[in-house]
Amino acid sequence: MRVSGAARTIGMAQTNSTALRCAGLVKRYPDVVAVDGLDLEVLTGECFGLLGPNGAGKTTSIEIFEGLNTPDEGTVEVIGRRWGQGDDRALRERLGIQLQETVFSEKLTVEETVRLFRSFYSRGHAIDTTIEQVALGEKRNARVGKLSGGQKQRLAVACALVSDPDMLFLDEPTTGLDPQARIKLWEIVEAYRASGGTVLLTTHYMEEAARLCDRVAIVDHGKVIALGTPAELIASLGADQVIAFAAEGNVDRARLAVLPGVTSAGASPTGVLLNTADIAVSLPALLAELDGQGAKLVTLTTHQATLEDVFVHLTGRMLRDE
Repeated sequence: MRVSGAARTIGMAQTNSTALRCAGLVKRYPDVVAVDGLDLEVLTGECFGLLGPNGAGKTTSIEIFEGLNTPDEGTVEVIGRRWGQGDDRALRERLGIQLQETVFSEKLTVEETVRLFRSFYSRGHAIDTTIEQVALGEKRNARVGKLSGGQKQRLAVACALVSDPDMLFLDEPTTGLDPQARIKLWEIVEAYRASGGTVLLTTHYMEEAARLCDRVAIVDHGKVIALGTPAELIASLGADQVIAFAAEGNVDRARLAVLPGVTSAGASPTGVLLNTADIAVSLPALLAELDGQGAKLVTLTTHQATLEDVFVHLTGRMLRDE
C-alpha cells in the first residue's frame, strides 16, 4: 500500500527503518572494476549522498539500486525488496528516478510530458500539483525544446516525483546548472524530504552534499573510503581551516606537518595543503619555514575546511577531477 508524505514522516519517526541496503556489491567491465565491494545502508526519511569524482562508481551503483543494471556480486535490497524476485513492477511503483541524462521529446509541452510519465503509474500526484511543486507553472504550455537547462532538470525531477514515490534517486541532478538553478533544485529536494521521502543522490559538488545530506559516503574507485555526517567527516581532519599554497623549490612537507597549529600536511594537484586548528599561529610559522627552506612562495589561499578537503586528504586528488 502506498502512503502519503505525512504518513511516511510518522513511520520514519517510529521505526527508523532501512530504505536501502547493499552488501559486497561488485560490478566489472572489461577494462575497469566500476564498483568494488560496496556496502551501504540508507535509512528511511534521510537524504544520503554518494560523493566522489567522475569515474568513482557513483552512477553504476545508483543504476544497480534502481534496477537498471545488475551486479556481478553482492546483494541489494530496496524498500524491503530485491530486484528479480517477481515483484519488480510493484517496486518501481514506489521509486522516483532522475537519470544523469534525460532526453525528452522536444515537441511535447511540460504538461504533456508530466502527464505521460504519470500514466506509467497506477497512482500518484495530480499533474498540476507536480508542475507547481517544481516551480514550472508558468512553463506548463511551453515546449520542452524551449526550456533552459535548469528548467529541463526540474522537469526531470517532476517526472520522478509525479508517482508520489517513497524513495527518490537523483544522479548528479545539478551538474552544469548555474547557481540560481541549482538552489531551486535544492529547495525541491528539501521539500520532498520534509514530506518524509527518502533521497539518495550522487554528486561531486561538496556544497550540495553539505546542504542536502544527513549522511555522506565518499566513494573512490568503487569503494567507500569515508562515511558519516558532513560535520563528522570535516571534523575528522582535526582542523578548522586549510592553507593551500604553491612554492618554487624543494619543500620538506615533513617539517611543515609539525609546525604550530598544523594537524597534517599533504599534497594537492596544485601544491601543498596544510590542515590547521589555529591559522593565526600556523600562517606566520609557515612563511618563516618556507623562507628557512629557501622556497619561494608563488600562491597562497586559506579557507574553511570542507568535504572536498576530506577527499583530498584521503586521496591526494580533487573531487572535481575529470
